Amino acid sequence: MRMTGMGSTGRAVAVALGAVLVAGGCTVQGTGPDGKGRAPVRIEVTGHPPKSTPTQDRRRPSSAPPAAPAAARVLWKRGDTGRDVRELQARLRQVEWLVDGPTGTYDDLTERAVSGFQGKRGLPRTGRTDSVTWQRLLGMSHEPGKWELYLMGGQPAAAPDPRCASGRVLCVSKSSRTLRWMIDGRTVSTMSVRFGSQYTPTREGVFQVYWKSRHHVSTLYDSAMPYAMFFSGGQAVHYSYDFAARGYAGASHGCVNVRDEAAIADLYAQVKTGDKVVVYR
Repeated sequence: MRMTGMGSTGRAVAVALGAVLVAGGCTVQGTGPDGKGRAPVRIEVTGHPPKSTPTQDRRRPSSAPPAAPAAARVLWKRGDTGRDVRELQARLRQVEWLVDGPTGTYDDLTERAVSGFQGKRGLPRTGRTDSVTWQRLLGMSHEPGKWELYLMGGQPAAAPDPRCASGRVLCVSKSSRTLRWMIDGRTVSTMSVRFGSQYTPTREGVFQVYWKSRHHVSTLYDSAMPYAMFFSGGQAVHYSYDFAARGYAGASHGCVNVRDEAAIADLYAQVKTGDKVVVYR
Protein backbone atom coordinates (compact mmCIF):
# COMPACT_ATOMS: atom_id res chain seq x y z
CA MET A 1 0.00 0.00 0.00
CA ARG A 2 1.49 3.38 -1.08
CA MET A 3 0.57 6.79 0.44
CA THR A 4 1.75 10.12 -1.10
CA GLY A 5 1.06 13.83 -0.71
CA MET A 6 -0.13 13.71 2.91
CA GLY A 7 -0.03 16.42 5.54
CA SER A 8 0.13 15.90 9.27
CA THR A 9 -3.53 14.84 9.45
CA GLY A 10 -3.04 12.40 6.63
CA ARG A 11 -0.04 10.93 8.29
CA ALA A 12 -1.96 10.41 11.50
CA VAL A 13 -4.66 8.57 9.59
CA ALA A 14 -1.99 6.54 7.89
CA VAL A 15 -0.48 5.57 11.21
CA ALA A 16 -3.87 4.46 12.51
CA LEU A 17 -4.55 2.53 9.33
CA GLY A 18 -1.12 1.02 9.61
CA ALA A 19 -1.94 -0.21 13.11
CA VAL A 20 -4.98 -1.97 11.76
CA LEU A 21 -2.95 -3.57 9.01
CA VAL A 22 -0.26 -4.54 11.49
CA ALA A 23 -2.84 -6.55 13.35
CA GLY A 24 -3.17 -8.61 10.22
CA GLY A 25 0.60 -8.87 9.62
CA CYS A 26 0.57 -6.59 6.47
CA THR A 27 3.43 -4.76 4.69
CA VAL A 28 3.24 -0.98 5.27
CA GLN A 29 4.92 1.57 2.93
CA GLY A 30 4.85 5.23 4.00
CA THR A 31 6.26 8.48 2.42
CA GLY A 32 8.80 10.98 3.63
CA PRO A 33 8.59 14.85 3.75
CA ASP A 34 9.71 15.04 0.13
CA GLY A 35 6.88 12.82 -0.99
CA LYS A 36 9.15 10.03 -1.96
CA GLY A 37 8.39 6.57 -0.91
CA ARG A 38 10.31 4.80 1.76
CA ALA A 39 11.32 1.19 1.86
CA PRO A 40 8.39 -1.05 2.80
CA VAL A 41 8.36 -2.42 6.37
CA ARG A 42 6.95 -5.86 7.21
CA ILE A 43 5.50 -6.07 10.71
CA GLU A 44 4.55 -9.48 12.09
CA VAL A 45 2.14 -9.84 14.99
CA THR A 46 2.85 -12.59 17.51
CA GLY A 47 1.18 -13.78 20.72
CA HIS A 48 -2.05 -15.48 21.71
CA PRO A 49 -5.70 -14.30 21.58
CA PRO A 50 -7.00 -12.90 24.86
CA LYS A 51 -8.51 -15.41 27.23
CA SER A 52 -12.08 -15.10 28.45
CA THR A 53 -12.54 -13.70 31.91
CA PRO A 54 -14.29 -15.62 34.74
CA THR A 55 -17.21 -13.21 34.43
CA GLN A 56 -17.62 -14.13 30.78
CA ASP A 57 -17.46 -17.84 31.64
CA ARG A 58 -20.21 -17.44 34.19
CA ARG A 59 -22.46 -15.91 31.58
CA ARG A 60 -22.35 -19.01 29.45
CA PRO A 61 -25.46 -21.21 29.79
CA SER A 62 -24.89 -24.36 31.83
CA SER A 63 -25.30 -27.66 30.03
CA ALA A 64 -26.09 -29.57 33.30
CA PRO A 65 -29.77 -30.65 33.67
CA PRO A 66 -31.79 -29.00 36.50
CA ALA A 67 -31.94 -30.92 39.78
CA ALA A 68 -35.13 -32.96 40.28
CA PRO A 69 -37.36 -31.79 43.17
CA ALA A 70 -37.15 -33.88 46.34
CA ALA A 71 -39.96 -36.42 46.74
CA ALA A 72 -42.57 -35.60 49.41
CA ARG A 73 -42.19 -37.61 52.63
CA VAL A 74 -44.76 -40.40 53.02
CA LEU A 75 -46.61 -40.09 56.33
CA TRP A 76 -49.03 -43.04 56.16
CA LYS A 77 -49.66 -45.90 53.77
CA ARG A 78 -51.71 -49.07 53.46
CA GLY A 79 -51.34 -51.29 56.51
CA ASP A 80 -50.65 -48.46 58.97
CA THR A 81 -52.86 -48.13 62.05
CA GLY A 82 -53.45 -45.67 64.86
CA ARG A 83 -55.00 -42.40 65.87
CA ASP A 84 -53.36 -40.41 63.02
CA VAL A 85 -54.88 -42.75 60.44
CA ARG A 86 -58.24 -42.30 62.15
CA GLU A 87 -57.91 -38.51 61.80
CA LEU A 88 -56.96 -38.87 58.12
CA GLN A 89 -60.10 -40.95 57.54
CA ALA A 90 -62.28 -38.46 59.42
CA ARG A 91 -60.99 -35.60 57.28
CA LEU A 92 -61.51 -37.61 54.09
CA ARG A 93 -65.11 -38.13 55.21
CA GLN A 94 -65.51 -34.36 55.65
CA VAL A 95 -64.51 -33.72 52.01
CA GLU A 96 -66.68 -36.67 50.88
CA TRP A 97 -63.91 -38.91 49.62
CA LEU A 98 -64.58 -41.66 52.18
CA VAL A 99 -67.91 -43.12 53.27
CA ASP A 100 -66.90 -45.86 55.71
CA GLY A 101 -64.96 -45.46 58.92
CA PRO A 102 -63.03 -44.04 60.54
CA THR A 103 -61.58 -47.39 61.56
CA GLY A 104 -58.00 -46.43 62.42
CA THR A 105 -56.66 -48.91 59.80
CA TYR A 106 -55.25 -47.70 56.45
CA ASP A 107 -57.13 -50.20 54.29
CA ASP A 108 -57.92 -50.48 50.56
CA LEU A 109 -60.87 -48.08 50.89
CA THR A 110 -58.62 -45.43 52.46
CA GLU A 111 -55.99 -45.96 49.77
CA ARG A 112 -58.56 -45.47 46.99
CA ALA A 113 -59.96 -42.36 48.71
CA VAL A 114 -56.48 -40.81 49.00
CA SER A 115 -55.70 -41.64 45.37
CA GLY A 116 -58.93 -39.99 44.22
CA PHE A 117 -58.26 -36.91 46.33
CA GLN A 118 -54.73 -36.63 44.90
CA GLY A 119 -55.84 -37.01 41.29
CA LYS A 120 -58.55 -34.37 41.65
CA ARG A 121 -55.93 -31.84 42.77
CA GLY A 122 -53.23 -32.65 40.24
CA LEU A 123 -51.02 -34.57 42.67
CA PRO A 124 -49.38 -37.94 41.88
CA ARG A 125 -52.00 -40.68 42.45
CA THR A 126 -49.98 -42.91 44.76
CA GLY A 127 -52.68 -43.75 47.31
CA ARG A 128 -50.09 -43.00 50.01
CA THR A 129 -50.53 -39.92 52.19
CA ASP A 130 -47.41 -37.79 51.79
CA SER A 131 -46.69 -34.41 53.35
CA VAL A 132 -48.00 -32.47 50.32
CA THR A 133 -51.27 -34.42 50.22
CA TRP A 134 -51.73 -34.00 53.98
CA GLN A 135 -51.20 -30.23 53.87
CA ARG A 136 -53.73 -29.91 51.04
CA LEU A 137 -56.28 -31.95 53.02
CA LEU A 138 -55.68 -29.91 56.18
CA GLY A 139 -56.53 -26.76 54.26
CA MET A 140 -59.87 -28.20 53.14
CA SER A 141 -61.09 -29.76 56.41
CA HIS A 142 -61.44 -29.00 60.13
CA GLU A 143 -60.11 -30.64 63.28
CA PRO A 144 -62.40 -33.66 63.84
CA GLY A 145 -64.15 -34.02 67.18
CA LYS A 146 -64.06 -37.17 69.30
CA TRP A 147 -67.22 -38.67 67.83
CA GLU A 148 -66.07 -37.90 64.30
CA LEU A 149 -62.92 -39.89 65.04
CA TYR A 150 -64.96 -42.72 66.57
CA LEU A 151 -68.09 -42.41 64.45
CA MET A 152 -68.20 -46.16 63.92
CA GLY A 153 -66.93 -47.12 67.36
CA GLY A 154 -63.53 -48.39 68.44
CA GLN A 155 -63.03 -45.85 71.23
CA PRO A 156 -61.33 -46.89 74.49
CA ALA A 157 -63.62 -47.83 77.36
CA ALA A 158 -63.94 -45.73 80.49
CA ALA A 159 -62.93 -47.11 83.87
CA PRO A 160 -65.65 -49.38 85.24
CA ASP A 161 -68.09 -48.08 87.84
CA PRO A 162 -67.40 -49.39 91.37
CA ARG A 163 -70.79 -51.16 91.26
CA CYS A 164 -69.37 -53.38 88.50
CA ALA A 165 -66.60 -54.76 90.72
CA SER A 166 -68.36 -57.96 91.75
CA GLY A 167 -70.61 -60.58 90.19
CA ARG A 168 -71.67 -60.92 86.55
CA VAL A 169 -72.27 -57.42 85.20
CA LEU A 170 -73.12 -55.62 81.96
CA CYS A 171 -71.20 -52.42 82.82
CA VAL A 172 -72.41 -49.65 80.49
CA SER A 173 -70.61 -46.27 80.36
CA LYS A 174 -72.46 -43.35 78.76
CA SER A 175 -69.37 -41.12 78.77
CA SER A 176 -67.21 -43.48 76.68
CA ARG A 177 -70.19 -45.15 74.94
CA THR A 178 -68.92 -48.60 75.75
CA LEU A 179 -70.15 -51.81 77.36
CA ARG A 180 -67.91 -54.07 79.41
CA TRP A 181 -68.96 -57.63 80.15
CA MET A 182 -67.39 -58.28 83.55
CA ILE A 183 -67.21 -61.28 85.85
CA ASP A 184 -65.97 -60.73 89.40
CA GLY A 185 -64.17 -57.50 88.46
CA ARG A 186 -62.47 -58.96 85.35
CA THR A 187 -63.32 -57.57 81.91
CA VAL A 188 -64.24 -60.43 79.56
CA SER A 189 -65.12 -58.33 76.50
CA THR A 190 -65.70 -54.71 75.50
CA MET A 191 -67.85 -53.25 72.71
CA SER A 192 -69.03 -49.88 71.42
CA VAL A 193 -72.66 -48.94 72.17
CA ARG A 194 -75.04 -46.04 71.62
CA PHE A 195 -78.05 -44.82 73.57
CA GLY A 196 -81.39 -43.06 73.27
CA SER A 197 -81.68 -39.45 72.16
CA GLN A 198 -82.60 -36.58 74.48
CA TYR A 199 -86.27 -37.32 73.80
CA THR A 200 -85.98 -41.06 74.58
CA PRO A 201 -83.06 -41.26 77.03
CA THR A 202 -81.58 -44.52 78.28
CA ARG A 203 -82.28 -44.90 81.97
CA GLU A 204 -79.35 -44.90 84.41
CA GLY A 205 -78.92 -47.01 87.52
CA VAL A 206 -78.59 -50.64 88.59
CA PHE A 207 -80.89 -53.22 86.94
CA GLN A 208 -81.11 -56.93 86.18
CA VAL A 209 -81.63 -58.82 82.93
CA TYR A 210 -85.21 -60.08 83.30
CA TRP A 211 -85.83 -61.47 79.78
CA LYS A 212 -83.87 -62.56 76.72
CA SER A 213 -85.31 -62.69 73.19
CA ARG A 214 -83.04 -63.86 70.34
CA HIS A 215 -85.22 -62.70 67.41
CA HIS A 216 -87.21 -59.93 69.05
CA VAL A 217 -89.19 -57.35 67.06
CA SER A 218 -90.42 -54.18 68.74
CA THR A 219 -94.21 -53.93 68.77
CA LEU A 220 -93.97 -50.19 69.50
CA TYR A 221 -91.57 -49.23 66.68
CA ASP A 222 -91.94 -52.31 64.43
CA SER A 223 -88.15 -52.70 64.25
CA ALA A 224 -85.90 -55.71 64.70
CA MET A 225 -84.06 -56.09 68.03
CA PRO A 226 -81.85 -59.19 67.62
CA TYR A 227 -80.14 -60.63 70.70
CA ALA A 228 -82.33 -58.51 73.01
CA MET A 229 -81.56 -58.62 76.74
CA PHE A 230 -84.23 -56.56 78.56
CA PHE A 231 -83.25 -54.81 81.80
CA SER A 232 -85.72 -51.90 82.35
CA GLY A 233 -89.24 -51.98 80.94
CA GLY A 234 -88.93 -51.94 77.16
CA GLN A 235 -85.24 -50.99 77.22
CA ALA A 236 -82.76 -53.69 76.30
CA VAL A 237 -79.22 -54.31 75.15
CA HIS A 238 -79.48 -55.53 71.54
CA TYR A 239 -77.89 -55.54 68.10
CA SER A 240 -78.77 -52.61 65.80
CA TYR A 241 -78.58 -52.71 62.00
CA ASP A 242 -78.84 -48.91 61.95
CA PHE A 243 -75.93 -48.48 64.35
CA ALA A 244 -73.85 -50.84 62.21
CA ALA A 245 -74.63 -48.76 59.11
CA ARG A 246 -74.62 -45.16 60.41
CA GLY A 247 -72.65 -45.28 63.63
CA TYR A 248 -73.18 -42.39 66.02
CA ALA A 249 -74.99 -40.40 63.34
CA GLY A 250 -78.19 -41.91 64.79
CA ALA A 251 -79.64 -42.87 68.17
CA SER A 252 -81.87 -45.51 69.72
CA HIS A 253 -85.32 -45.16 71.25
CA GLY A 254 -83.81 -45.76 74.68
CA CYS A 255 -82.16 -49.14 74.24
CA VAL A 256 -78.43 -49.86 74.42
CA ASN A 257 -77.46 -50.56 70.80
CA VAL A 258 -74.48 -52.72 69.82
CA ARG A 259 -73.07 -52.55 66.25
CA ASP A 260 -70.78 -55.59 66.31
CA GLU A 261 -73.05 -58.56 65.60
CA ALA A 262 -70.43 -61.21 66.31
CA ALA A 263 -69.58 -59.59 69.65
CA ILE A 264 -73.19 -59.40 70.86
CA ALA A 265 -73.93 -62.91 69.63
CA ASP A 266 -71.12 -64.15 71.86
CA LEU A 267 -72.32 -61.93 74.73
CA TYR A 268 -75.92 -63.14 74.38
CA ALA A 269 -74.72 -66.73 74.72
CA GLN A 270 -72.97 -65.94 78.04
CA VAL A 271 -75.45 -63.61 79.78
CA LYS A 272 -78.06 -65.22 82.00
CA THR A 273 -81.36 -63.96 83.31
CA GLY A 274 -80.69 -62.25 86.64
CA ASP A 275 -77.26 -60.87 85.66
CA LYS A 276 -76.69 -57.29 86.78
CA VAL A 277 -76.77 -54.24 84.47
CA VAL A 278 -75.14 -50.98 85.55
CA VAL A 279 -75.69 -47.87 83.39
CA TYR A 280 -73.64 -44.87 84.50
CA ARG A 281 -72.01 -41.65 83.24
